[in-house]
Formats: sequence, C-alpha cells, structure tokens
Amino acid sequence: MTTLTHRGRRAEAGRNSDKKPDSEEDADRDLNDDDPDDSKDIRLTLMEEVLLLGLKDKEGYTSFWNDCISSGLRGGILIELALRGRICLEPLSIRKKRLLERKVLLKSDAPTGDVLLDETLRHIRATESAETVQTWIELLTGETWNPFKLQYQLRNVRERIAKALVEKGILTTEKQNFLLFDMTTHPVSNTTEKQRLVKKLQESMLERWVNDPHRMDRRTLALLVLAHSSDVLENVFASLADDKYDVAMNRTKDLLDMDPEVEAAKARSTEMIWAVLAAFNKS
Repeated sequence: MTTLTHRGRRAEAGRNSDKKPDSEEDADRDLNDDDPDDSKDIRLTLMEEVLLLGLKDKEGYTSFWNDCISSGLRGGILIELALRGRICLEPLSIRKKRLLERKVLLKSDAPTGDVLLDETLRHIRATESAETVQTWIELLTGETWNPFKLQYQLRNVRERIAKALVEKGILTTEKQNFLLFDMTTHPVSNTTEKQRLVKKLQESMLERWVNDPHRMDRRTLALLVLAHSSDVLENVFASLADDKYDVAMNRTKDLLDMDPEVEAAKARSTEMIWAVLAAFNKS
C-alpha cells in the first residue's frame, strides 16, 4: 500500500535519480461540470489523469519502481463507471454493512465510448455472481489464483490509456533504446494540460481547501484518492515551496485517513470513491 511521503524523502529521491445522477446520460453530460475551471476543450477520464500525473514529462514512462499504478488505474475505472451511472454498490443490509462486503451491481450497460470502461462493463455483466470492489480490482489487474477468472483481466491498460492521450494531443509516441530492448514511450507534448491538472489538485488542498470531502468536487476527491493509491501523489505537490508542500501533504493525509465507512454513509457521498479507498487501505 502506498504511503504519503515527506519532503525529505522527495529530496533524497531527487538526488538518487451533490445530487447523484438519475441516469447515465446525466452522468455523461455532467462529467466535468463539477469544476468550472476544467478545460472545455479536452475531457480526460480519471485513468488518463492518473497516468498523466505518473508519467515523466520528457522520458514518457512511469517510474520503474512504481508497482501500485496498475491497481490504481483499475480502481479509477470503477470510480469512473460509478460517476457515469453505470455501476453502484448493492444496498446496505443487516448482513452486509461494510463497503468491502457489498457487491458491485450493474445499473446500465449502455456504452460510454471509452474502450476500457466498456470492456469492464462487459466483464461485470458476464459474471455469474456479483463481486466486491476489492475483488474487481484484483480481477481486472489479473491478481487471481482462479484460472477461470483470468478472462476478466484488462490487458495493456497503460499503453491503451497512453494511446488515448496521444489521440487527444497530450502525449506523443517515441521509441527509446534501453540496451537490451526497445520500448515505446509517450512523452508529454501538451504540458499546459498537465500543469492545469496539477494546479487544480494543488489548489484543492491550498487556496480552495474546504476541510470537508463532501463539499469538494467529486472528481477532484476521486483523483486525490487514486493518485495516492497509485503512488503518484508526490508528483502533484513536488513543485510547491516547502511551507505549502507541508500544508498540502498534511491536509491530504488528514483527508485520506478519514474512515471510509463513516464518510460513505454521509449525505451527498459517492460510495464508490470511499469503497476504492477502503480497498487500497486494506491491501
């Protein structure tokens, strides 16, 4: 599980190298309406935003030491589908009260227009019995001992997301030689879009801090959870001055240390965001 880092660790690393949508149409239409500062020209999914935060701008690949981003991207897929009104958690019951005990239910299999989201919808529809959030993250990542469930693994996720970002004009494609092999990389070509994304997250923890996750833009809250789970949160605050860095990291830590069960039960909450956080807290 990822942990929040401190300024000292970052310096050492540098030296060493409110209303829920009634329908999926409403959810798709309002995808980015929560944040008035979002670009009206480029629409990014949560998975695309997480990968963009994790990529080295010039090199065009994520850290070789990051073993969290794969599962983080799968968690992003589940949250994205929930925000678009395609899936939800089963209702609370006497036997199933906790987030990680409740199964993921299909609300609508209407296509989203995103290949990864639609492939995941087909997998959820095809399962004989419903699965929990944590199980779905494991299945989509391929972390299962059941050979009959390997069919639910999403393959080449990073590369597919990167290609989508290339099509949107944010990344480009290059070939780099690493001694024994060639690797396709995707350097950032539209630095303005990445800077906008970083600035939005920084401001959510500084100038626009509201000290209440339920008053935050849902997609910003989800992205903070996913950036933490994918171990790319350090990249968000790396450019801040030391005093602002400490404030932002401490507020983020307080946010992520909240009890998902308590927060999910509050009005205006998005249960899937807290369920994904609970799954990563347990792993």
